[in-house]
Amino acid sequence: MTCHHEPACPAADSKDARAARVSSDHWEQGWALLCNGLLVFDDEGTLTPHLTAA
Repeated sequence: MTCHHEPACPAADSKDARAARVSSDHWEQGWALLCNGLLVFDDEGTLTPHLTAA
């Protein structure tokens, strides 16, 4: 995923990954998608996208 924010959002595998901006929120369903591809759930859980080396 490519972030177009300035400064860029932290990568999904970084320590501060949850600091990325919300790309799409669905809090009525209990989750939000961050700009870096991280799914954040309202119970504080997260799901990290599968990252592959280029």
